[in-house]
Formats: sequence, structure tokens, C-alpha cells
Amino acid sequence: MEIKRPEPKQLIPENAKKVFKGKLFEIYQWEQELYDGTKTIFEKAKRPDTVVVFPILPDGRVLLLEQEQPGRKPSFDTPGGRIEEGEDVLSAVKREMLEETGYEAENFILLDAQQPVNKVDWAVYTFIAMGLKKVGEVSPDAGEKIKLFPVAFDQLFNIVTNEDFYSPEPMTKFIEARYNPDKMEELRKLFKL
Repeated sequence: MEIKRPEPKQLIPENAKKVFKGKLFEIYQWEQELYDGTKTIFEKAKRPDTVVVFPILPDGRVLLLEQEQPGRKPSFDTPGGRIEEGEDVLSAVKREMLEETGYEAENFILLDAQQPVNKVDWAVYTFIAMGLKKVGEVSPDAGEKIKLFPVAFDQLFNIVTNEDFYSPEPMTKFIEARYNPDKMEELRKLFKL
């Protein structure tokens, strides 16, 4: 499966200078000419791309996480995380799903790929995983507490659009579906309901 990276809403120009490199973010700055001929410094962050996945269990329920991390209140979330350097998108989603759920999947469907923030070069890939098979145990990172939380589609829809759902990136498709019956039908078909 070839997965194209979505273009950032604003490119970091070749003449930009990296002025900060942290564990997660890099900050770039460059001089930009404005419409009136004056110049100013523009800035943009860059971070590793992310994958998120909605695993669908054989009984049709969707596997969410009840997740807690230091400095963040407990919330519902999808399995997912950062794409590691040198890793392709599909390998990353498979690895993250296995680590956070203990499941592997036969099929992955790309639901969405977007750059959700204007001033950050950061792509988020959202998948649906089907044909799940339990092959291990949940093995969260040291900074995560994870409980699996299987839900029916209607409950998933309510959690993603109404409750304390941590990952806002996949919400777009669900919010569109709330107000457009055709989009709701498309979403239900993707989730095979």
C-alpha cells in the first residue's frame, strides 16, 4: 500500500534555519518579505508524523483505549503514536496497534491523512484495522497506562464527537457525519456497519 504524505499548509523554505531541536519538536525560522516590502522573521515547528487506528474486533466493536499519561487527565483515545525515523507509515500503525492492544490485523484501510495544524509540519494518518487476531498483551510505554475499551459504533461516535476524546485529528470525519447523512453512511460502510 503506497501512502502519500499530505503537504503541509505552509512549507518550510530551504533557506530556513533550525534554531531549536528538542526530543519531539524542531523549530525553523526564516526572513520573509511581506506584501509592503518590509521583512520579518517567520517561524514553523516540525515534529514526527503520527498514526492512529480504529481496530475493529471480530464482533464489530471498535477497540478504543482508556489512557492516562503524566501531566494529562485520563481520556479515551485510539491506539497510535509517532512514526519512528526510517519507519514507513504502515509499519508504524502495525507496531503501535500491537504495542497498545496486543492485536494484529489482516487489513488496514486509510481513513484520512492530513496536516492538522498550520504552523507545524506534522502529518497524521488515520486507519481502520480489520481481521484482528490477539497475539500478545498490551505493552505500553513507561509513561502510559492503558486499558482496552471496546465500543459499538454508536458509542464510538458519541465518544469521538461529545466526550473527552484526546486525539482530535480523526474527529473531522465524525463531525462531518453528524451533519451529513451521506457522510454518515460512508463512515458506517467503512466501519462495516
